[in-house]
Amino acid sequence: MNIGIIGGGNIGSAIVCGLANSSSIKNNDLYVSDLSQTRLQELKNNHQEINTTISNIDLVQQSDIIILAVKPWIIDSIVNEIKQYIDYKKQLIVSVAAGIDFAQLSKLFHDEEKQLPALFRMIPNTAIAINKGVLTLSELNANTEQKNIVKKLFSELGDVFIVEEKQLNAFMSLSSCGIAYAFRYIRAAVEGAVEMGINAEVAQKVVMQTLIGAAELLKANSSHPEAEIDKVTTPGGITIKGLNEMEAHGFTNAVIKGLKASLIK
Repeated sequence: MNIGIIGGGNIGSAIVCGLANSSSIKNNDLYVSDLSQTRLQELKNNHQEINTTISNIDLVQQSDIIILAVKPWIIDSIVNEIKQYIDYKKQLIVSVAAGIDFAQLSKLFHDEEKQLPALFRMIPNTAIAINKGVLTLSELNANTEQKNIVKKLFSELGDVFIVEEKQLNAFMSLSSCGIAYAFRYIRAAVEGAVEMGINAEVAQKVVMQTLIGAAELLKANSSHPEAEIDKVTTPGGITIKGLNEMEAHGFTNAVIKGLKASLIK
């Protein structure tokens, strides 16, 4: 099965890298198109066997699954360019264009002589580049086999969650935007560590491993965060003092407000 990615920007490149690094996908089954020869060459330097082209039409004619990894404001022109070359009965379309819903995609792909193709919307985060991402998927007009094919493919890039389209924007805030919020916490913790006299490079390693360990504990124990917090907060101890000070400055409220502010309505 050939997989074509239209767009070699940050997300497109992350998808290419993640799929190229996976164990079950051959690099020569991957196709990527972009107007920038420089971007294509950078991808080719890292994964020599992938196929690159500046022609979206050439890519479509070679692909079984077509991933639209382009900015929302150019999705119209891309679809209008390629749709006459798509076999609606055989090829699957996956859009990563944020905020472009199925109603818009259906209108763009409408063809009186063809049935609507199987459409998927995907919200990834950038950790897909190292196969540790979170991917949220919704589908329209896809049968069970097609759903399984797409889920299996993107499971190579990380954890896949299938949701209703109306939830996609909330998941975008939580995981796609959320990875930036995690980075900001790491940066803040490192700055605090430096103020306490710890080397910044060492502090970053400690904070990263602390977050990894926290996530793995929750996963291993299938526990609630507060249950794990209770294990490290003793009466009159320093941990509860630190937590209360963060809450006094609006930690939880700031996180919630940040998530809601990044929600596309």
